[in-house]
Order: sequence, then C-alpha cells, then structure tokens
Amino acid sequence: MVEQERTPIYEALKEYRNNRIVSFDVPGHKQGRANTKLTEFLGKDCMSVDVNSMKPLDNLCHPTSVIKEAMDLAAKAFGASHAFFMVNGTSSAVQAMVMSVCKKGEKIIMPRNVHRSAINALILSGAQPIYVDPKMNADLGISLGMTVEGVRQAIEQHPDAKAVFVNNPTYYGICSNLREIVKMAHEAHMKVLVDEAHGTHFYFGENLPVNAMAAGADFAAVSIHKTGGSLTQSSLLLLNDNVNQDYVRQIINLTQTTSASYLLMSSLDIARSNLALHGKAIFAKATQFVEYAREEINKIGGYYAFANDIVDKDAVYAFDITKLSIHTRRMGLAGIEVYDLLRDDFGIQIEFGDIGNILAIISVGDRMQDIERLIAALAEIKRLYEKSPVGLYDHEYIEPEVVLTPQKAFYANKVSLPIQQTEGCVCGEFVMCYPPGIPILAPGERITKDILDYICFAKDKGCLITGPLDVDIEYLSVVE
Repeated sequence: MVEQERTPIYEALKEYRNNRIVSFDVPGHKQGRANTKLTEFLGKDCMSVDVNSMKPLDNLCHPTSVIKEAMDLAAKAFGASHAFFMVNGTSSAVQAMVMSVCKKGEKIIMPRNVHRSAINALILSGAQPIYVDPKMNADLGISLGMTVEGVRQAIEQHPDAKAVFVNNPTYYGICSNLREIVKMAHEAHMKVLVDEAHGTHFYFGENLPVNAMAAGADFAAVSIHKTGGSLTQSSLLLLNDNVNQDYVRQIINLTQTTSASYLLMSSLDIARSNLALHGKAIFAKATQFVEYAREEINKIGGYYAFANDIVDKDAVYAFDITKLSIHTRRMGLAGIEVYDLLRDDFGIQIEFGDIGNILAIISVGDRMQDIERLIAALAEIKRLYEKSPVGLYDHEYIEPEVVLTPQKAFYANKVSLPIQQTEGCVCGEFVMCYPPGIPILAPGERITKDILDYICFAKDKGCLITGPLDVDIEYLSVVE
C-alpha cells in the first residue's frame, strides 16, 4: 500500500515546473502567457503543466518511464495485469476493447442496451453484433442486465463468436451475474469485455457487486472521472493476464490522440492514489448519503427510489447501492420533466432524466445540506406538479429488428425522409436520448411504429435527442 502513495506523473510535472524550462514547443499558450484570459480562468498552476510530451515526461503512445510507472501502479490498485491511461474518454476504451478482439465480419455477443460507443466500435471494426435482448422491469419501464440463460443460448447458437460484451453496472445500477458469464464465455474460448464506466467504486468500496477484474473478465473500460475523482474525459482500460497488451496498445493508438493531456493523465495518477489509500472510506460515506436519500425520498410518496429490492438473482443479479435511481412515472411526471424542474426551478443539476426515471450521482464530495436540498425539492415538485400517470410512455427499451450490420448500414447509400414516413425502413444513423446515450435506433435496424411513437414522446417531453444528421429530428436518414 505504501507504493500507492506514489504519483509518478504528478511528481514529474512538479519537477518540470520547478526547473523553469524555456519552452519552444507546443502548446502555444506558453504556460498561459499567450492567453491571459484563459490563465485567469483556469489558474497559473494549471496552465504551467499543460505541456507536451518530452523526455522527462514520457509519451502516452509508447510509455517507458513515468507514464508507464503510473499505469503499473494503477494496474496493481485495480487488480489488473495491465492498465492503459485513456484521455479520449471511456468511449475510446470501449472501442479499443472491441477492436482488439473482433475483425470485420466476426461476431460479438452483447446486450442491445449498450452505450453508443460500443455500436460505434462495430461501425469502425465491421464486427457483427449478436444481441442478447435484456429483460424489462415493467413497473420501472427499464431494461435490466444480461441473464445467464440468455448468454448461454447466444454462445450455443453462435459458437464462432469472439467475445461477450457486458454492461456492468448499467446507468441505473443494475448488474449481471458477471462471474458466471465469464466462466461460460471462457469455456467457449471467448473473451469477456466489460463496460464498467459506472463501476470505479466496485474496486475499492465494500458490500458492492464484484468488479470485472475480480470476476476474471479479460477487459474493463472504467470511467475514473465518473465516480473516482479524476478530470472529465480521463479513464482506464484494464486488462487481465491472457490479453496481449502490446497489441492492445497498437489498437488504442489507432484512435487515441498523440497529444495526450498531462492534466488528464496527472488527474488519473492522483485519483488512483487517493482511491487506493482512501477508497474504502470514500465510498462508505457516499453510500451512507445515498441510503439516507433513498429512504427519505421513498417517504415522500409518488417516487420510487429502488435498490436491492429489485434484485432477483437473474436479470438483476445485483444492484449498485451507490446509485440514486428514482422512478417518477407513478406521480404522473416523466423523468425528464423532473430533471428540468430540478434544474430550472430549484437550481439542482442531476445526472439525467429519461422517460420514467431520474438519476442523481452522489459522491463523498457532496454535503448533507445538498442531500437535504434535493429531497426537499423533490417533495415540492410532487406537491406542485403531481398528476395522473395515464398517457405516459411505460417502457424505454424496444427490441430491435437488425437487418444490416451497423457498419454496412452506416456507410450505405442513404436518403433523408420525413420521420413520419420512415416506418418500415432500415435506419442509417443513430437516434438516442443523451444521457444516457443508449440508442433508440442504431444503423441497420428496422424503424417501427413503436420506435417512432417513442421518439415523438421523448421529443415532446423535452429529452435531448442526438445522433441524426437533422438536428431538429424532423428527418431520418434511411438506407436506400
């Protein structure tokens, strides 16, 4: 544990700053002197270490010194054989996982309720998705985890698949039986890739679901910035010992920047040290906050802050109790409506609101008075705006009909049609509410009336819909 106190990149940056190096390289702001307004905004300390790769600071594309040391420390802290620092966000880590195991035409088993970055990886690689449709919770209207039986059937029907991709946890905090899925996949000689964007705390907290490395997964993409304390856009890609790290590094370098931010890398370095030394206490306090909030919100009535009570050891094998996921439809409001009211009327910014639920991210950085303010605001929203839930859309996941691979549809000749005229066509682009960024439609999927009704309802309720060429979502690009 003593070695986890070390922060090699942070230490090297401090030494660089103390040496007062004269800079004739990029970036052109020259420690902020060329952009005084930005320096005033971000601070001299920040600007002085926004630097380029150089001999004493190593190079992320081919690390051999301080970056390598920092990544080795991260691997040990997370129980992995190797860790890569990712400065293009967890999206790039997800894409690197998929492209490391799948080539054009090869199959990968995955749930359909994946983040768009996973389907983007299919477009880039040309891999063919074999979707395991998640079960639904009819009361909450949300998709759940991958069932063991669903994965077993997919493996039996597609023994030539190269990998199984798992969301763990989902945005809402739902976890699959990861150990059993890993066991089945490995018996079939398939790799296991885990999108663990929302699971940093699984590696350090107590009484939480198993993390990907402990479950024996081959890869895990972990958003340290989400719950681990690093800067936005900084993440880790973790590998277990049966993966060729040098090949993965080559795959990463296909898409990751060659001008890696030392602000992002040093934040990963410092956050890792903090988590390794204090993670247990950090997430214990966060859990206390969430459990208190959950109990008080459920007392209000109309809301349902769900947790372990929805665990069935199947589609909900476990639940991440640090997630404050709240169902809102019972009091007649869509999640996005509560989201907007919290932000616009009460000055409270939560993570997201969708058709029937909201999610608030709670961390040790929050204060009890902030938790109380959220609870009070939700009570006031119920008092002022509660109405009949009749007419609200009751589900978010619609099982897709896949006609073409995502890559083939994305690069096909397409035509733009008014959205109401696209029923029956094959979609050539993404349509999704963001967050959470799970596609309603992905390239290659049949457009149905149910999907069009969902898009119309989401637009009407104020969801931010992204993906199509037409930013007003009046037209969709469909395959000719």
